[in-house]
Amino acid sequence: MDQNVPQHDEEPNAPLTRREPPRPAAAPAESEAAKPPYPAPCGVPTQSAPHGIAFDFNQGARVVLPNRAEGKWRVRLRDLDTGNILFQSENKGAFVSSSKRFFVRFGVEVWDLDDAGTATPVLSHEYDATGREVLIQFPVGTLGDILAWFPYAARFGEVHRCKLTCAMSGLIIPLLRDAYPDIDFVTHEELTQQDIPARAYATYCLGLFFDDSECIHQPTDFRHVGLHRTAGYILGVDPAEQAPRMVLPDETRPLPEPYICIGVQSSTQSKNWTNPDGWRAVVAYLKASGYRVICIDKSPVHGTGIVWNHIPHGVEDETGDRPLAERARWLRHAAAFVGLSSGLSWLAWAAGTPVVLISGFTHPNNEFTTPFRVINWHACNSCWNDVRLRFDHKDFLWCPRHAGTPRQFECTRLITAAQVIGTLSKIPGLVDRAATGAPAGAPEEIGS
Repeated sequence: MDQNVPQHDEEPNAPLTRREPPRPAAAPAESEAAKPPYPAPCGVPTQSAPHGIAFDFNQGARVVLPNRAEGKWRVRLRDLDTGNILFQSENKGAFVSSSKRFFVRFGVEVWDLDDAGTATPVLSHEYDATGREVLIQFPVGTLGDILAWFPYAARFGEVHRCKLTCAMSGLIIPLLRDAYPDIDFVTHEELTQQDIPARAYATYCLGLFFDDSECIHQPTDFRHVGLHRTAGYILGVDPAEQAPRMVLPDETRPLPEPYICIGVQSSTQSKNWTNPDGWRAVVAYLKASGYRVICIDKSPVHGTGIVWNHIPHGVEDETGDRPLAERARWLRHAAAFVGLSSGLSWLAWAAGTPVVLISGFTHPNNEFTTPFRVINWHACNSCWNDVRLRFDHKDFLWCPRHAGTPRQFECTRLITAAQVIGTLSKIPGLVDRAATGAPAGAPEEIGS
């Protein structure tokens, strides 16, 4: 896989793309080969300078020096924060670009050298995005990653006081637009139609760069810092996590009775809770405790080949390819959400819902902080965050350490229903109606 292509998970729970059966690893999807993950920056730098020089910071510092017959140019790129000279050259005309594509507070300097070697400064520019157009691009086809990364883009806009445009899936934009009126939201298609790259002072691309061993697109491997915090490092802002704000068109409760939402499907089997009795026992416990249990996955059945995961017995089926705002409405009023390391858990986090997150293949620092994170440290765990292992997006049954052995997927198989139920009991206000004998009552009885 080309290290310049970011990778992300296509969430089966989110109505972003239609998921097709996985292709063999040797045959990449046609769309993957034909369409880049982000629209390209303008072919020439967008900022004009004296003597026909042009520069910008669109996916790195870029400088164009016109060809000349006499004399030379001297060009220098500096990191203003570290004081390092990153690049220097003397030439008769060149296109210069930095090796780093993530945020660096670059300094660009150019001198005119005459034939006698006398240097005359003609350009000295220090990065300053104040009042300038900045573009931050997100990949499409994923839900959790975008919700995880977006707060860092908003933080970048606040820190730099720039005119920020965020390009992302049109299915996610409605969740965020009204909550962030100072940010322009566009789809990738609108970005191209409006020719925004031709006006951008700087452009940054957010993604998971698995093979970026030279740290061209990210200053540190995302597996070290967590899926969401990697955006903070790429953009050079405080990596402290913060849930995105959302404004929903309908904020009313979908049900009068207390209920809990669950999400049991994900994009790879290693994410799924593979304990054979897990979901059945948890659903039975919640129903006995007086809660309606609502499944809000995109599909009631999901999988590939001989492995298929079904909606748990006893839940109410609200699956379907529905708008994200509707899913967020269900989550906003739920007493809790029980799910996996997938998009619906990130959506529940954004909705302010207590999240019981069941995952063994990711380390807890990979996701947002929740006191209700469930992992069994006695089992193999955290392969996703192991920099020695390369996740295979095309292998639905990816288990890099124990594939084909009795230990395959033990990371979640050994998470018991008792452990999840014990975690549920720690959520403040989550009343065990089975223990108290109280009937399922009005929402205010459980503090929602």
